[in-house]
Amino acid sequence: MSARLVMGAQPGSRVGVNRTWDGTGGGGGLYVGKPSCEYVWVNDATLLVCTVPSSRGDPPMKPLVPFGPRIRSNEQRNIIQMRSTKEMLKDLHEEELFDYYATSQLLLVSLDGTVNPMALPAIYTSLDPSPDEKYLMLTSVHRPYSSIVSYKKFPKKVELWTIDGRFVREVCDLPLAEDIPVAANSVRKGKRLIRWRPDMPSMLYWVEAQDGGDSNIEVSPRDIVYMELAEPLNGEKPQVLLKLDLRYRNCYWCYGSFALVYEYWYKTRRTRTWVISPDLKNLRPQLLFDRSSEDAYSNPGSPVMCRTSTGTLVIAKIKRNCEGSYILLKGQGATPSGSTPFLDLFNVNTGEKERIWESDREKYYESILALMSYHPKCEVQLDHLKLLVSKESRRETTQYYLKIWPNKKQVQITNYPHPYPQLALLQKEIIRYQREDGVKLTATLYLPPGYSPSKDGPLPCLIWSYPGEFKSKEAAGQVRRSPKKFARISNNFPLLWLARGFAILADPTIPIIGEENEEANDRYIEQLVASAEAAVKEIIRRGVAHPDKIAVGGHSYGAFMTANLLAHAPHLFCCGIARSGAYNRTLTPFGFQREMRTLWEATDTYIKISPFMSANKIKKPILLIHGEDDSKVTTAMQSSQFYDALKGHGVPCRLVILPFEQHQYAARESIMHIIWETDRWLQSYCVNDSRNIKAMESSVDTFQSPTSAVLDREALAVNFTKISSLLFWCLLMTSKGQANKQGNAPLAVSMALARRITELW
Repeated sequence: MSARLVMGAQPGSRVGVNRTWDGTGGGGGLYVGKPSCEYVWVNDATLLVCTVPSSRGDPPMKPLVPFGPRIRSNEQRNIIQMRSTKEMLKDLHEEELFDYYATSQLLLVSLDGTVNPMALPAIYTSLDPSPDEKYLMLTSVHRPYSSIVSYKKFPKKVELWTIDGRFVREVCDLPLAEDIPVAANSVRKGKRLIRWRPDMPSMLYWVEAQDGGDSNIEVSPRDIVYMELAEPLNGEKPQVLLKLDLRYRNCYWCYGSFALVYEYWYKTRRTRTWVISPDLKNLRPQLLFDRSSEDAYSNPGSPVMCRTSTGTLVIAKIKRNCEGSYILLKGQGATPSGSTPFLDLFNVNTGEKERIWESDREKYYESILALMSYHPKCEVQLDHLKLLVSKESRRETTQYYLKIWPNKKQVQITNYPHPYPQLALLQKEIIRYQREDGVKLTATLYLPPGYSPSKDGPLPCLIWSYPGEFKSKEAAGQVRRSPKKFARISNNFPLLWLARGFAILADPTIPIIGEENEEANDRYIEQLVASAEAAVKEIIRRGVAHPDKIAVGGHSYGAFMTANLLAHAPHLFCCGIARSGAYNRTLTPFGFQREMRTLWEATDTYIKISPFMSANKIKKPILLIHGEDDSKVTTAMQSSQFYDALKGHGVPCRLVILPFEQHQYAARESIMHIIWETDRWLQSYCVNDSRNIKAMESSVDTFQSPTSAVLDREALAVNFTKISSLLFWCLLMTSKGQANKQGNAPLAVSMALARRITELW
């Protein structure tokens, strides 16, 4: 941590912003470090900042001798199931380190430099001022910690304080939550999602599960939404806002008039939207929408929000001839021909809606981003509507506009150039085809600029995808993309290989469907292969892909897909690229992705869909890439063990472990190396063009035996000693030359030494 020191700071003294108050006189100091929970604006002149406590000493040292054995016990016979996790606290020393690095002291820092302490040092995870700037809701975690769950499930305390440092009350102190069931929609016991009402000065609302947080229990209601003042009157109990039979999802507020409450149930994909009148107890909740979350075509959209004078977000209320309660709903507008974003004027009282704007259907893809009209109570006249809109096309990068009512005039704000003009004329098409069981599938086909199938013939092709689960064939077959969107090329997306003359089939839908009570993964392999066969047949039929030069790849669950396709559909692909995947599902025994059954409940399924178990069936070359520090369930061990299994069966394979990288790769060095590895693999096993392949030292196996590793370390140590000595003489000669003004003689010696250093290195 970086640190600066300002001596003699007294409480309330004026110091530079972003510095941490020492709280003592004389020999005290102010330190700057990276806080555990950053900072938050309390008002327009004051920050609440997490700082390093001045009393913090040196980090606790790891004992040379362990405290004793590490013990985990379940003699109480509790049923505790949880998905595989990594990087939990392992022992008492790591608990001490967690306390040391995560504990912070809160300070109120004014823009004039005045600093005052707030509350006691703790491990704060959330700082939330009330809209009226009178109260602070402070959330922290505390002991006892756990070695099997993350800090988010540690005992959690929520307290209310006034802005001047007076403790108001404890909202809740939740115990350690190790027993949350793995089933979808299971939640923590007690108060959860405690928030300030954005339309009220200092009113709290929260949710409490009535099923003990266990979604396997049948109960009605399942969730209750409560509301309460920050400082309730004597004996006043929390007000019940709404009782829900599904699991609470979120809530949008509209300045006391009404609120929209969303509930959801994963197993059936059912979602419902209620309108409530929180301040009128005699009005019953009204059901607005009851639909399947998978049905993109029926999605009514989400409310357009407005920024209040206190900085909170509430639903914008639209005035139309001073009558009715209208809001704006914006949505993606999914249709069989592609997405067409829209804006509807919606009457909350009657449920009637009118489409007042829709994206261009011919060339451009436009999308509503934000409301730019301002009103202190967020009441906007329809004729004064002003919106921020993005606009793009297949070949024109995203630009931003103001769209102004009543005549919907457009004012352009940005004029960005094309980010990669070399591929400005790339070809993009949304294609539709059908699986053998009748499920309609969608993919985005990209072709190099100027390419013609009839003139240039079929190309090598890279298919890049990620499977998804659905409850119905109809939902799986819906189109959820637009042919008019700009083709963005990221540093880890396969569009880069358009520049190498590849056809790219991006995101072909790979639906794994489990209708009614059927479990989707019980037929995972069959549906996966059927979807891949349909995609391959379509691009071959179009004449854009060479049948013997089709590669497949994916990231995470897409890597899992890739390995399974090479094992169970080797006739379709020439090679594969699998990044950050989990290949042995017995190592994730309490569920994965949307699979809620445990290994012991669905043993055959876990084993059948694990490509690790089918390593002997894989014959085509596969490139495995993984971040060494991947903290998700897809640890680097998954790729290492899969590589060993493949190598043990003579499969052409290569394992690349990226140092310091997580599940997603960030370092420029890593990204550039991934591109090199991927290109080399495709040129070697897809294009089969030896002219583009250079023999490089990095193509050998760098996972050396322990003996050779020891020898390498010894050689490196010897060279390091020589280099250190030469560097010393180099610095000495240079400094002597500067002191004695001896011209270029010492410089020449230094250059000779530098050349010798380079040779040794």
